[in-house]
Amino acid sequence: MISETALFGVFSIVLIDLVLSGDNAVVIGMAVRDLPARLRRRAILMGTLGAIGLRVTFTILAALLLAVPLLRALGGATLFWIAAKLLGGEDEGARLDSARSFWQAVSLIIVADITLSLDNVLAVAGAANGHLGLLVFGLLLSIPILMLGSAAIAELLNRWPWLNLVGALIIVWAGAQLIAHDPSVHAWVVWPLWAWFALGLVVMAFFRGIALVLAARGGS
Repeated sequence: MISETALFGVFSIVLIDLVLSGDNAVVIGMAVRDLPARLRRRAILMGTLGAIGLRVTFTILAALLLAVPLLRALGGATLFWIAAKLLGGEDEGARLDSARSFWQAVSLIIVADITLSLDNVLAVAGAANGHLGLLVFGLLLSIPILMLGSAAIAELLNRWPWLNLVGALIIVWAGAQLIAHDPSVHAWVVWPLWAWFALGLVVMAFFRGIALVLAARGGS
């Protein structure tokens, strides 16, 4: 008979995966939205397997990773750049550059997963409370959530392009959370989460501005 502790662990892991895997699904969905259907499915599969592989690696190295100063802050700043990269919008041709290339889409997914998987692994590991079976369950549960969620998000982004902005805001919010929860940052700067989010919007706008200028020069 399954104990109450194990049942609570399973319930917690399901909730954690549903909530925290959403950020990964948004990134994957935005990265593959302009790929042909056949390549989109392949990129989603590779991105999902890459995310799971990274989570397994981070699970093994969790204690060491937590000791690295400013690791979460660096990941958060990277997400600001990724949000700008995926947002596009200067023109149709340039927007497609964000993900028309299969390998470019996969590389963006991997970089984003490196930053987003850390918190997911730590949360699932905490809910598993040292139970290897629950930890494996949490990792396996991530696979269908990421694959189904990414495919659905990509379809929605193609149907309603304005949702790209919503996706970018979600990614910036995830980056702000990483920075705000970094102990090294918190030791020096105590800002509310909304302040880091506002800073993330400024950084994203800066990167988009640079992309617009480069695109304009390239087209002239």
